[in-house]
Amino acid sequence: MYSKWINALTKVILFKELDKDELIKTLMCIRPSIASYKKKEYLTNCGEEFTGIGIIVEGKVIVTKENAAGDRMIMAKLEESDIFGEMIAFANHNRWPATVIAETDCTVLFLSADKIIGNCPTMCPGHKFLIQNMLTVVSQKALGLNRKMEYLTIKSIRGKISTYLLEQYNRRKEQTFMISLKRNELAEFLNVSRPSLSREMIKMKEEGIIDFYRSSFKIIDLEALKASI
Repeated sequence: MYSKWINALTKVILFKELDKDELIKTLMCIRPSIASYKKKEYLTNCGEEFTGIGIIVEGKVIVTKENAAGDRMIMAKLEESDIFGEMIAFANHNRWPATVIAETDCTVLFLSADKIIGNCPTMCPGHKFLIQNMLTVVSQKALGLNRKMEYLTIKSIRGKISTYLLEQYNRRKEQTFMISLKRNELAEFLNVSRPSLSREMIKMKEEGIIDFYRSSFKIIDLEALKASI
């Protein structure tokens, strides 16, 4: 039943160290549910009852959150082999803390937290890896949330833009790269208005710091970009 998505599942950090045969056996033991969604369909709504850790096996989703004023902020953009819901899975609060929307048609496996930490009836070897890997997943998500908080503390729009572009540069080690966020999504991620974002980017382009076209960016003056933070 799960073999259709085995290539995507082997890339999921939750299943690290499991080969394909072990992974299939583990999935047959924990039996995650399967759900498919159309583009722009809601997978979860903030405040709804938690249904389990989501594992994306096809397509892309966006994790969003609204502030008190009702403005939407993008928390994450996820694709095949990414997971969501791991931070709430073991908390006493059993409500989704964010809204997840299908950016494309997608298929998601939902895994109950009890299946990860509960007793395994068949004592399958792969089960212990789930617990070990889950600790890694939660730690990485905590670091990601810390990164998000850092963006919120940066006061200037230029500082936010520069920090984001430098992160992309440090990840790729290239001064020309594509980003996964559209312009409005980048504005939401950085928690600034789209017009303000566009104005500042144009200024940075005119000053010879960066160049860009749609989702393609080029860092022209790396030192000036670093000085903008």
